[in-house]
Amino acid sequence: MHSPLKSKRALTALALAAGLAGCSQVPLYQRPAAPVAERFPGTRESTAGIPAQPAAELAWRTYFADERLVSLIDLGLANNRDLRVAVLAIERARAAYQIQRADQLPTLTGSAQHTRQQISGATTPARVNFLADYYQVGLASTAYELDFFGRVRALSEAALASYFATEEARRTTHIGLVASIANAWLSLLADEDLLRLARETVASREASVKLARLRFEGGVAPETDLQQALTLLEGARASLAQITRSRALDENALVLLVGSPVPAGMLQDLSLARRTALADLPPGLPSDLLIQRPDIRGAEQTLLSANASIGAARAAFFPRIALTGTFGLASGELSGLFSSGSQAWSFIPSVSLPIFDGGRNKANLEGSQAGRDIAVAQYEKAIQVAFREVADALAGREALRDQLNALQAQVRAEEARVRLAEIRYRGGVTTFAEVLDAQRSLFAVQQAVIQVQLAQLQNQVGLYRALGGGWKDDPNGRPAASAQTAPAPLSAAPLSAAPSAAVTSASAPTR
Repeated sequence: MHSPLKSKRALTALALAAGLAGCSQVPLYQRPAAPVAERFPGTRESTAGIPAQPAAELAWRTYFADERLVSLIDLGLANNRDLRVAVLAIERARAAYQIQRADQLPTLTGSAQHTRQQISGATTPARVNFLADYYQVGLASTAYELDFFGRVRALSEAALASYFATEEARRTTHIGLVASIANAWLSLLADEDLLRLARETVASREASVKLARLRFEGGVAPETDLQQALTLLEGARASLAQITRSRALDENALVLLVGSPVPAGMLQDLSLARRTALADLPPGLPSDLLIQRPDIRGAEQTLLSANASIGAARAAFFPRIALTGTFGLASGELSGLFSSGSQAWSFIPSVSLPIFDGGRNKANLEGSQAGRDIAVAQYEKAIQVAFREVADALAGREALRDQLNALQAQVRAEEARVRLAEIRYRGGVTTFAEVLDAQRSLFAVQQAVIQVQLAQLQNQVGLYRALGGGWKDDPNGRPAASAQTAPAPLSAAPLSAAPSAAVTSASAPTR
């Protein structure tokens, strides 16, 4: 019989082993506080008249209702190389996670071996050299680590968080691509309006040159009127050439974003005036960006990965227990390998404890802690960048609207001025220079109107992207198809309750 003291010691050992098996050196993660204001500048408490649906929930097929633009975005999502690289990066991160997760399970290998060796006669009583054969088949598990201190589990958590960060990076690329294609499309529409305006201006100034030449040849007007008209004509032709070049460059940029040639029919009959209006968006609160922006979520996953790496670095200070074992059949003759009594096995537990490593483990822990602090700063910077992008778009929304209204009023005034100047010139009340100056001013203001219209629309696209819009493409609110489903971790056990000095705020994100 066992004594009560021996039974108590056995139970204590089992309890200690169970406690060690659940031990984790990973610091408790707490989300850092957002280092930005509680509200965006210039926003009001009331949002009356603004649609309640957040930008992140608004499908891009709904927001960009232009059929040709939707088709271009579809082409870009299928063919853009940056997005393709982002998808392949997910595959690589997924494989890295699967490799790391495999270390939590024993590795079994099957083997068959034949060994022939010469035995020296000096080691035998007969003093005769002879040959020995040894046959073996079986299964082996080599150096399986018992993860009592959570080192392997921490590395797996770090790899999983890196995988999720890569997935968020793909979503960020997806959103950026949708916005970039929309902006390139709007630029083409503006180019077409500018080209149309430039061609009309060239035709108008050619008529002015013709009139000035007739009046000069008839002795009614001086040669200076003709030269001024020619100067204005060549200026319009130079603007036309510049706009033609810009239009070609913008089309090339769109082709690169789409990743394939744009069907010719899509680039005909373009105009900002015939575009589909973009809806106003509610900015919400800065805290909403933490869950709406994939770049912020990705930065947080990077922070989680760095936090888990600290646990692996801490566990390196503790003993590492590994098991190596084999089970199979062994015989000195091939014919007897599978006969009764040929079973062979070995069991080799090993324990290694760092005693002196020249400060390697300590430096590794300090490096992991510095990496976590860097990840905290990068996460906070991602929040600040997102806050600024939204604030910039909100600042431009009202300002660009007021600027456009003022320029449109100025266009009407300049058109009236041109008409009056032409009437006064025909009546001999004023000089031809006044007519040319009025035409020059009108052309400049008309160009400014188109450019501000473009800036206003691109500002709306920028706000949509800054608020996390552009990921969902189904009008019913479903996200775009993902390249892969996120792998499930082996264990859903919570992280260790060890405090973290560098990460200081509320709750961990849902994975």
